[in-house]
Amino acid sequence: MSIDPPPSAQSAPSPVPPSTQLSAQPGGQPPGLNPAERLLNLVIALVNTNAAMTKQQVRTAVAGYADAPSDEAFERMFERDKDMLRALGIPVVTVGTGGHTDELGYRIDQDAYALPPVDLTPAELGVLSLAAQFWQDKTLRTDINRAMVKLRAAGAGDPSVDALAGLAPSVRAVGDAYGPLMEAIEARRVVTFSYRAAYNGAVLTRHVEPWRIAARDGGWYLMCFDRDRLAPRVFRMSRIESRVRITGPAVAYEIPDFETDVMLGKAQHGEVRAAVVAVRPERAGALRARAKPVPEGEREAYSERLPRPVGADAGASAGERAGDHAGWDILEVPYRSLSGMASEAAGYGAALVVLEPEPVRNETLRRLTAAAALGTGSVAGTGTQGVSRG
Repeated sequence: MSIDPPPSAQSAPSPVPPSTQLSAQPGGQPPGLNPAERLLNLVIALVNTNAAMTKQQVRTAVAGYADAPSDEAFERMFERDKDMLRALGIPVVTVGTGGHTDELGYRIDQDAYALPPVDLTPAELGVLSLAAQFWQDKTLRTDINRAMVKLRAAGAGDPSVDALAGLAPSVRAVGDAYGPLMEAIEARRVVTFSYRAAYNGAVLTRHVEPWRIAARDGGWYLMCFDRDRLAPRVFRMSRIESRVRITGPAVAYEIPDFETDVMLGKAQHGEVRAAVVAVRPERAGALRARAKPVPEGEREAYSERLPRPVGADAGASAGERAGDHAGWDILEVPYRSLSGMASEAAGYGAALVVLEPEPVRNETLRRLTAAAALGTGSVAGTGTQGVSRG
């Protein structure tokens, strides 16, 4: 015995957009649709339905469910997907379809699913803009740009007015190795790649068990166990020359507990040098944590390089210039990478002035000048490294 749908259901428009409907003809269903795509299709359908969708409508109209070989298999698939969506916080509700049938329908509660209005202050949007600029890798930039466009469209303002947006700390591009390595770490599978050694430039094949990926000093590093050398190793990902190939079975090894900074510290190369910087009181806390103050008797040597107040007499005596120190703490900061030190210094803008060495000072000035050219209107060069950011 069959029960015809109520008149309202016969005359109602299609419960889902045409883009989510499938041909009822054999072969109309894309083969092998993965569960994530099927879940997304179900969300789109339940959000766009006029009232509710019955199980039969879901099976025939939502991509992925026509693959079920039997009614029982479809029931299990649909129930599992509903539970998954609810576990993800998507409110799938069950409602009656009305009319002359007791059949149930399903929809997503729009009020519970919708996000509240986005109301960000310009300062809050500026912080998000800083975070967005941190990621410069092309694999992430598209999604980040889309998110920022949506936030601006919500009426929160334009973060370009914040000078910090041009001075955000950043890391170099991750490269093509990032995706396969993360996949291998999650599955605990062995990877193979060609690597260019830093000490002699030789390119050798490596077989490793990847443990973790971390960013330090503007670069990305892979921490792993090298099967050829039978020891833990750290590889700079920018030196990976070939495509990363995942080999072997899953869960092939255990990832030990270890301290990332300790392991990376063993892989750091280069002489430790010292930069002298002037910092405004109570600013640059992260830098201060590894710095030490310059002795009082040596501070006078740096007076000429400190930004002077507007209208200050260039011919002031040494004693008068010494008074300029009052607004600055002069510190000695250890560093290994010129680029990393200049990037960090530029990030503090007018709160920090590099006094020496000259290469770090010049590179910091170059970065600040480039930031001023972004057209924010609140960054201007002064002829020294005194740069105002408002």
